[in-house]
Amino acid sequence: MLITQRLILQPQAEINICGESDARRGIGAGLSDIDAGLRFRYELRRQIAPYIGLTYQRTYGRTADLARLAGEATHRLQFTAGVRL
Repeated sequence: MLITQRLILQPQAEINICGESDARRGIGAGLSDIDAGLRFRYELRRQIAPYIGLTYQRTYGRTADLARLAGEATHRLQFTAGVRL
């Protein structure tokens, strides 16, 4: 989404669904996880764009059960920053 000529808001979403469980990798069958976020970037030039972003990740179903058994969180909020080249 173009906010100004140089400031851009980039939404992102990902849904993972698995056909079968893989306990070694901590993945259960069915809806595994959802990852959604927003990234703001400012294009200094077309080739150089620093950005900041916020991402929310959550696991569901059997994948969440496996994460709990391993002592891991089933959801997290993550801040990112970097430069797109």
